[in-house]
Amino acid sequence: MADVGVTSVPESVLSEASAEIKDCLVDQELKIGGLIAIIIFYLIVLLVGLYAGWKRRKEEQNQEQVMLAGRDIGLFVGVMTMGATWVGGGFINGSAEAAYKYGLVWTLAPFGYSISLIISGTFFARRMRESEYVTMIDPFTQKYGKFGALQAIPAAISEIFWSASILGALGSTLQVILALEETTSIIVSAVVAVLYTLLGGLISVAYTDVVQMFFIVFGLFLALPFAYLNENVTNIYEEKLPGSESPAWYGEIKEHQIGVWVDEVFLLLCGGIPWQCYYQRVLSSKTALRAQMLSYGGAAIALIMTGPSVLFGAIGKATDWVGAGLMESEGSCQLNSKVILPLALQYLTPPAVAFFGLGAVSAAVMSSTDSSMLSASTMLARNFYHKVLRPNCSEKEVLWALYVLIAINCLVATLLAIFYGSIYDLFVLCSDFMFVIVFPQLVFVLYWDMTNTYGSVTSFVLVIILRLLVGEEKLGISPTFSFGTIYNSGCFEEDGSRIPEYTPDDCEGAVPFRTIVTLIGIIIHMSTTYLTYFLFVKKRVSLKYDFLNCYQKMGTEVVASTSRHIKEEFQMADFEKSTKGISNAGYN
Repeated sequence: MADVGVTSVPESVLSEASAEIKDCLVDQELKIGGLIAIIIFYLIVLLVGLYAGWKRRKEEQNQEQVMLAGRDIGLFVGVMTMGATWVGGGFINGSAEAAYKYGLVWTLAPFGYSISLIISGTFFARRMRESEYVTMIDPFTQKYGKFGALQAIPAAISEIFWSASILGALGSTLQVILALEETTSIIVSAVVAVLYTLLGGLISVAYTDVVQMFFIVFGLFLALPFAYLNENVTNIYEEKLPGSESPAWYGEIKEHQIGVWVDEVFLLLCGGIPWQCYYQRVLSSKTALRAQMLSYGGAAIALIMTGPSVLFGAIGKATDWVGAGLMESEGSCQLNSKVILPLALQYLTPPAVAFFGLGAVSAAVMSSTDSSMLSASTMLARNFYHKVLRPNCSEKEVLWALYVLIAINCLVATLLAIFYGSIYDLFVLCSDFMFVIVFPQLVFVLYWDMTNTYGSVTSFVLVIILRLLVGEEKLGISPTFSFGTIYNSGCFEEDGSRIPEYTPDDCEGAVPFRTIVTLIGIIIHMSTTYLTYFLFVKKRVSLKYDFLNCYQKMGTEVVASTSRHIKEEFQMADFEKSTKGISNAGYN
């Protein structure tokens, strides 16, 4: 799934990465053997996806069938598709990169997202599955009406940018290993993924995930010992951190970086929960218990696959790249950390082993791309097109909207991967939004019956504004204000002046501003909800001023007019009446 946070320190963009690495490669001829491997792998995945879709061709095609595979995903296939979705291209490539460049202590994503799966399985999976929702946004539209569809915006955008960033990573990888033109590899990969997704929906995605999971596990674990035992690789525990007995590849957290590290931890633990690609698998389970088991199984797979991913980064750090044949001489070119895993596969393993390793990398990318395209399209078709634009449309029309949106989202993601250099950074910002906006909103709508549209919409808008005002370095957005700065005491003299040999980046770090914005959003949501509850329920203000129609009069009492537990069809009908000028049962 979600691969953000793997590299938690500002990064150059993917297109710049691939441009730099070209100068560091000795052999730039097209590698026919590797190209054949990719073609064979893509054909296998495509045929499995087409077969899965063809097998279900005679079954009734409705939203549950296409979006959730008829809620009939078996335990084994479910665990495999959950694991394959999480262990994406950014997961294995990014984990290796982070371990190589920043150290193990900064390789937070694989551990954070694995734990978030456990949290989701324990506190969210059962509640969502027992409610028989179709998407993660359903409880919002049931509780808040059309305004609940607002939550689909950051969620869908995040999924699309995620697809684009992963496709861009695949393009860089194939360019390194095969010298294959980047644009071609991106387009072909996107077309293969969208073909079987269009034909079979979630069932095709799930069955191809099983094949892809096999390639990921087999390819990486096969290649790892060959890379570790390569004659150009020294003992990964030999180099130590300055003034410490800890291996250099463990990395360190400096005093001024504590705020950034804490922010990343909460971003991953909490921001990894509200993703549609996760709930699509949870809601496709036969039972609530099985939904929880999928979560725990996916977490176990993610933790297991963290091992080889991180170790490839450590191996890259301990490699003599001149002896391995990458560089003509030490420092003759810039080794790019973003492609450290494919470089290790190419230069540290035999060709036959690299063949399977390349399949692993491609499988990881494909398994995440198809999932994100289907997830984003599902939310937009059901929760925006159906609930907001065409509330009275037929089931068939919703499915056609889904197919069109899958194609559109694939096209947008492909174009962004090819042309937009800072797509990775845009994805990071969208993931911030998932953390600061969608996560607390999801908790409130599932666990707090008092929550209402006023609190949800107010916090949604104000949190977005506040997050942008704090600024975002990756997008070049200058901060209008700051919550504070953490300083490294070792950088300053006794009089408080900075030692000349240190730069501000060596001595200053941000406080956990994302977490602070999230907490402020929670306070705004709760205070607005309590205020409107007091005004309308305690009869301080007439219900004719309840312009969002959150309350109605029943007998002598004023009660909430919506609940996530009530059948959505009735609520949406009530909402339609209210928006056409039919007043609720308020009092004067």
